[in-house]
Amino acid sequence: MMELFASLFPDPLGTLAAILLIITSFFTSALTAAVGLGGGVALIAVMATLMPAIALVPVHGVVQLGSNAGRALVQLRHVDWMIALWFAIGAVFGAAIGGAIAVELPASILRAGIGLFVLWTVWGRMPRFGRAPRRAMTVAGFASTFLSMFFGAAGPIGGAVLATLNLPRHGFVANQAVTALIMHVFKIIAFGALGFAFAPWAGLIVLMIASGFLGTLTGSRLLGKMDEATFKTGFRWVMTALALNLLWQAARSWLGG
Repeated sequence: MMELFASLFPDPLGTLAAILLIITSFFTSALTAAVGLGGGVALIAVMATLMPAIALVPVHGVVQLGSNAGRALVQLRHVDWMIALWFAIGAVFGAAIGGAIAVELPASILRAGIGLFVLWTVWGRMPRFGRAPRRAMTVAGFASTFLSMFFGAAGPIGGAVLATLNLPRHGFVANQAVTALIMHVFKIIAFGALGFAFAPWAGLIVLMIASGFLGTLTGSRLLGKMDEATFKTGFRWVMTALALNLLWQAARSWLGG
C-alpha cells in the first residue's frame, strides 16, 4: 500500500516530505479561509524547505491556481471583467519576461529571494497608491506576475492596487481571486513553454489541491474562535522562522557547507 502511495510522488521528493506538503496545503488554505492571512506565502515558504528549487514555483503555481479557481467560481457574479482584462494584459508580459530570468536562477538565490520576500510580506508595509484607476491593474498584473515567477506568492501586490478601487467587499474578494487566478495561469503557461515537466508532479498537485479544498471548507471551524491579534502575532513569527531557515540554507550553499 505504501509503495502504491509513494508511486504518486516524483523521485526527487520523499514520501514523508510529500505527506507534509499535503498537510501544509490543508492548513494554509484553512488560514486563508478563516482569517484572510496569506496562505500562499505560508505554503511557498514550507515548500521551499522541502522541494527541489527547480520545481518549487511551477508546482506552487498549479496548487494555488486550484485554490483561487474555487474562490473565483463562487464569486463569479461579482467580478469586474474590465479589471480582469487590464490585469491580464500586464500579466502576459510579466510571465514572459520573469520566466526567461527565473529559469536561470541558482537554487541558493531562489531560496534567499523567497526568504527575503516572506520577511517583507510579514514585516513590511504594502505601498499605498492613493486612488488608482482600473487601468492601473495592468501595472499590478505585470509586477505581481513578474515577481511571482521568482517568489511564487506575489498576490498581495495586486491586492494593494485593488484596495484603492473602492470595491464592495464581495467585489474585492471576487476580483482578488480572479486576478490571482490569471497570474497563476500565465505563470504555468510560461513554465510549460520553458520546458518544465508537470506530469511527474501531477499526483502531488492533485492531492495538495484536494487537501487545500478541504482546508478551505473546514478553516472557519478550526480557527474561527481564535483571537485574531494573537494568531497574527504567532503567524508572523512562524513565517519569520521559515524565512530565516531559507536564508540559512542559501548562506550554507554560498559558503560551501
